[in-house]
Amino acid sequence: MRDLTARLPTSPGFWRSPLRGPRFTSVLGLVLLVGITVLFVTGLLSYAAYNPGLSPLNDKTPDKGLLGFYLFAWPTSPHWLYRLTQGVHVTLGITLVPVLLAKLWSVVPKLFTLPPVRSLAHGLERLSLLLLVGGALFEFATGVLNVQLDYVFPGSFYPLHFYGAWVFFAAFLTHAALKTPAAVRNVRHMRQQRERPAAEEELVSPRPDPATVSRRGALWFVGGGSLLLFGTTAGQSLGGPLRRTALLAPHGGADPGSGPNGFQINKTAAYAGVDARETDDGVWRLVVVGRTGTVRLSRHDLLQLPLHSAALPIACVEGWSTSDQWWRGVRLRDLARLVGHDGDPPDLLVESLQRHGAFRRAALRANQVADPDSLLALQVNGEDLSPDHGYPARVIVPAAPGVLNTKWVARMTFGDLR
Repeated sequence: MRDLTARLPTSPGFWRSPLRGPRFTSVLGLVLLVGITVLFVTGLLSYAAYNPGLSPLNDKTPDKGLLGFYLFAWPTSPHWLYRLTQGVHVTLGITLVPVLLAKLWSVVPKLFTLPPVRSLAHGLERLSLLLLVGGALFEFATGVLNVQLDYVFPGSFYPLHFYGAWVFFAAFLTHAALKTPAAVRNVRHMRQQRERPAAEEELVSPRPDPATVSRRGALWFVGGGSLLLFGTTAGQSLGGPLRRTALLAPHGGADPGSGPNGFQINKTAAYAGVDARETDDGVWRLVVVGRTGTVRLSRHDLLQLPLHSAALPIACVEGWSTSDQWWRGVRLRDLARLVGHDGDPPDLLVESLQRHGAFRRAALRANQVADPDSLLALQVNGEDLSPDHGYPARVIVPAAPGVLNTKWVARMTFGDLR
């Protein structure tokens, strides 16, 4: 009976690795404490960048309630802001995967300890651990799948990842409050020969197998895995030649080819259901609606208006971004002036020829419309837009998520959307 009991995961003797211990777990835990906090903050910033409080069109989590307490009007300066915050969010998330897996491996014996609850404090710790493990696996799995453009999870990514993040971070804070003091003590005493007595002693196997690598070596192995993932991911946000090093990250959608329009795209015209007959110069008209009525402009008409240039990147929620491209077109605030908004321009609703997709209609705040670099772009890098980059016209706004830079624009309505 004793031998049978020792073969069960609930027995301390079942877990034989000599690497498990409070110091090994504490180092990983402190790395995750910092890393996951940064992930959570940059994730909230990513959500704020969509300006969900502006219009239901931009809000993919309408039942968030108090969870939207922090939302603010997303700025347009610096123009690389979203490229930075989302690049950090995605790159750091992938980089932390080995640390997370090593941390979960190091504490797996605690999931099987008996009795399951010894006290109220222990019960809270166990509950937080359950939510923490489940939430971490859910958030990292959905995040990595979204980055790889594999939408195999049920439902929309936005609410799944948003609500999952709050559940996970609540458990994370509870667990951190309970365990961080002990983790700091363990790290401070890493050079001592003897483990300090603590609740984490249950991680140490009573009958460890012979060691094949030191705990320090194991930490270096985990760090090396994270460094490898960083090196094969970060290039998607840095752009330029480094994009070729981003082997594990998406480079955008289909191959954009070469030339002035040869930079990354997410959705092609064919994917969006945009027919070339609709964008023909003899057929397409931009409908602009505002205070004084409606104006219809051909592409030729737009080219006769004052044109301006701006060097701006495109940055997507999946973490990839382009380097700065030179866009040329009509300022959004000048289009607002055509329909009676002579002072500060109002909010803007943009509608696309795109047949399907969550952001075929999108809203921009007044501060985004007013920015002098916010354009209805007609050209890029000295050439007309290609069909896949939004010909005959697309929106480009500093620091805005890629999906708000609407392509194949058909209609623009200026007015207060709140």
